[in-house]
Amino acid sequence: MRAFLLAFLLFTFSYSVTAQVPQTPKRPLFPSDIYRLQTPSSLEISPDGNWILYTVRKVDSAKDKFSSSLWMISWDGKENVQLTFDKSASSAKWSPDGKYISFVGTRDDEKNSQVYLLDRRGGEARKLTSFKGDIDEYNWSPAGDRLVLSIKDEDFSDTANTKIRKPYVIDRYHFKQDRQGYLDSAASHLYVFTLATKKLDTLTRGFYSEEQPVFSPDGKQIAFVSNRSTLPDNNANSDLFVMEARAGASPRKLTSWEGSDEQPVWSPDGKMIAYLQSSSNEPFTMYGQPLVTVIPANGGEKKVLTAEADRPIRNLRWNNDGNQLTGLMEDDREVVIVSIDPATGKVTRLTSGERSFYEMEWNRHKNSAVTVMSTVYVPAELFAFEGRELRQLTHLQDSFLAPLHLPKVEGFRSKSKDGTSISGILYRPASTPAGTKLPLIIFIHGGPVGQDEFDFDLDRMIYASAGYAVAAVNYRGSSGRGLNHIKSIYGDWGNKEVMDIVGAADHLVAQGIADVARMGLGGWSYGGITTNYTIATDQRFKAAVSGAGSSLQLSLYGSDQYVTQYEKELGYPWKNPEKWIAVSYPFFKADRIKTPTLFMASESDFNVPVTGAEQMYQALKALNVPTGLIIYPKQYHGISVPSYLKDRYQRHIAWYNKYLK
Repeated sequence: MRAFLLAFLLFTFSYSVTAQVPQTPKRPLFPSDIYRLQTPSSLEISPDGNWILYTVRKVDSAKDKFSSSLWMISWDGKENVQLTFDKSASSAKWSPDGKYISFVGTRDDEKNSQVYLLDRRGGEARKLTSFKGDIDEYNWSPAGDRLVLSIKDEDFSDTANTKIRKPYVIDRYHFKQDRQGYLDSAASHLYVFTLATKKLDTLTRGFYSEEQPVFSPDGKQIAFVSNRSTLPDNNANSDLFVMEARAGASPRKLTSWEGSDEQPVWSPDGKMIAYLQSSSNEPFTMYGQPLVTVIPANGGEKKVLTAEADRPIRNLRWNNDGNQLTGLMEDDREVVIVSIDPATGKVTRLTSGERSFYEMEWNRHKNSAVTVMSTVYVPAELFAFEGRELRQLTHLQDSFLAPLHLPKVEGFRSKSKDGTSISGILYRPASTPAGTKLPLIIFIHGGPVGQDEFDFDLDRMIYASAGYAVAAVNYRGSSGRGLNHIKSIYGDWGNKEVMDIVGAADHLVAQGIADVARMGLGGWSYGGITTNYTIATDQRFKAAVSGAGSSLQLSLYGSDQYVTQYEKELGYPWKNPEKWIAVSYPFFKADRIKTPTLFMASESDFNVPVTGAEQMYQALKALNVPTGLIIYPKQYHGISVPSYLKDRYQRHIAWYNKYLK
């Protein structure tokens, strides 16, 4: 009896205490949550198929920068081992014997990146190379005795003892590039490094650059990509070449498409090479999509496999016996895994559903694959793809998601005034009562060739968590809907894109989702450019944030990196000034803009230079339209300082709150 009473009292006490412990309420997503997010990438499968090497990127808040660490996880997901801790390490690969992991990095005061070897069992990495030029790419030979490397020519511009940099000496047609800065005549060439002797043999020399080198399965040949046209600076051409893996060998050209041929992948028997050919053969190939193509490694007629699929496919891998290729295909807001028959070109979807696969590697020992995948509610994780089933391997996002009450996400379709059907994705705050009209932000993707997908979209999630309906719109020019959808804005900027953005806004208003009196816009890069076009067209938008955008396109010729595109798509400014002025209408019609607009830019951006934001800020300031200008110091087109990213979110929300709430 006493035992029963004691047990009863303990149970009652335990239940009482448990019942009184308050449950932590879920909260919205905040800009500061970028400090908690981890992102996996760069998959590599061990030679025995039992381990997966990957990289995890996260914020080092103390240093206010992103850092990356190398990890490996067993195929069954039961063991997960961290190999490096927040040190520079990229292009990590397994040695063919599986004993070591190689990566490119810098240590201490090294000026140039080098290849390091790390024993998979642990310990410090040891430096394998001591080159004077930076390593762009490298790959192991199948036997593990050699590396093939693409190394940039040594930089002799700053050999003086003073801190004053020598002048830039430029004679190239295309002379500037974002992140790289002003371009000199240095090229990247191929070398073979023998591990036993540490001998470096030169494979290629001269004016042209070579990239994407990969050994044949027998280790005797190397396939690579190079633009060897008369004026490589003035076009997007690249071709496939094959050469023997020895000094003095002559490269043999495999392809002759005037567009781009790239990403060669040898078949398991070494007889065929699969690669990606651009759909366009123009000097500037942005308005197109990659086509899966195969060609005999010894030369011969190529076979384009996926033209009829009319969707971009990437990340090609051969299966074990070489009778199938697998890849990732964009298809109307999704990215799916597909197989491609190299004999017939038949494309078969292996996955379905509202999710996006970012990368994939084939495991020949398991006859399966490993992939990085995300859904609208879960950021990227690693999954094994076996048969047609997914098995989750990592749980990086569990702690990130635990305290959050995420917005609701759903796809929608709208019609533009010319009848074109447009795909979009809508984000609404969690627990929004039915029938509630919300202030609307249409946040526009860049590119323009790219798509908004059913993945975890941190930007739009943050804005929706701040109390807004947020729309992603795959306007004409976006990928995932076929070549005609992409090419429809060629030479006609600010027309159909604006029609599609306005059509999406009208649809959401008609559905009772958006409050027509409280609509805003925003975007970065071409999203910023489209924002400028839209506010110069439709005065209903009450707030806008234009990031890394431009309007006076006439002023960008020679000041950004797109000279090839401009000359092909718009013509020379002095020969076709009417076209240039037409696509510059947000600046020349700035007096029509009534929308309070915050402009943002990166100080060192050579992609869309800061002048694009400065000009529009100055114009609206002169017109007494509420405006502001934010410039992020020493940043390129993509902002890489975490505190600046947080600041950008906070300024967006504050600007929208001021004018839309």
